Amino acid sequence: MAVDLRMLLEGRALLGGRPQDAPGTWPVAVVTMELQRGVMGDLASFPDLADAVRSTEVVPKTARLLDAARRARVPVVHCTAEFRPDRAGTVANTPLHSAVLRRADHLLAGTPATELVPEIGPLPGDVVIARAHGVSPFTGTCLDATLRNLGVRTLVVAGVSVNLGVLGLCIEAVNLGYQVALPVDAVTGVPLTYAESVVHTTLALIATLTTVEAVAQTLAEGSAPSPAR
Repeated sequence: MAVDLRMLLEGRALLGGRPQDAPGTWPVAVVTMELQRGVMGDLASFPDLADAVRSTEVVPKTARLLDAARRARVPVVHCTAEFRPDRAGTVANTPLHSAVLRRADHLLAGTPATELVPEIGPLPGDVVIARAHGVSPFTGTCLDATLRNLGVRTLVVAGVSVNLGVLGLCIEAVNLGYQVALPVDAVTGVPLTYAESVVHTTLALIATLTTVEAVAQTLAEGSAPSPAR
């Protein structure tokens, strides 16, 4: 089903409605998921995921998306994962956590592994929200409150991985009442064929599939949405 991307980025409901925001604002944020050095960057704990990110050029495409967002004065929010050395506040309640938390140095708070890959930031004005548990970013963090306080109603999601983090982020966002736009060239997972299948058979049911260039061009049409008719 075709969806007007500008309408979505203006925060209008898919079935219609008028923006509620002051003139000169977009009720949208770009939200990145775990684009960290220790997840998929030069210190990656998941080599297969790092290979997928490189082969699909997720980092330069996300950088392009973030540049467009910042030019349009759209908030950029980075969701990250990090853990205390004593693991306080974290429980190994999944096979994934049981495996990665055996490594004493895995994504320790304050270490280079938790940093964003340098191509995407953070830049002044970006917001970074870290979590210490679970596989997706809303539960137990200030992400929802931060987005609502910024007047956000639509999320443009980028990052990794489609297997867990991106999928969980999109589901949580929809459950909390947000609309989601998903640039398919700014997300990936492993194996690539599986990630593509998840995008087109599952995420397509809850997010509007688009591309980095389509979002960038829509935002570049002006520093603010056109008046509602």
